[in-house]
Amino acid sequence: MWIGWIEFDVLLGDVHSLKAKRSVVRPLVAELGRRFPVSVAETGHQELHRRALVGASAVAGDAAHLVAVLDQIERFVAGRPEIELLSARRGLHSTEDE
Repeated sequence: MWIGWIEFDVLLGDVHSLKAKRSVVRPLVAELGRRFPVSVAETGHQELHRRALVGASAVAGDAAHLVAVLDQIERFVAGRPEIELLSARRGLHSTEDE
């Protein structure tokens, strides 16, 4: 079994309050969950107005499939016009790594 994760550090557009931030981050998280077979959450920078960390994770039987899903997710996030993707970090782990 393979476990993969990806975390995005994003800069939000014209956002000046936490309420406005939620109106950008929540739809992004929801859309990722609908489009891809992953679990998604805002994972950091909750106190900052213009920054967010969004993480996604998935489990698969082989690493190649997992890498393909993570690549698709990264392309999707990078293509969103309302945010700027500052960085993406990812990891893959096998249950046999232990």
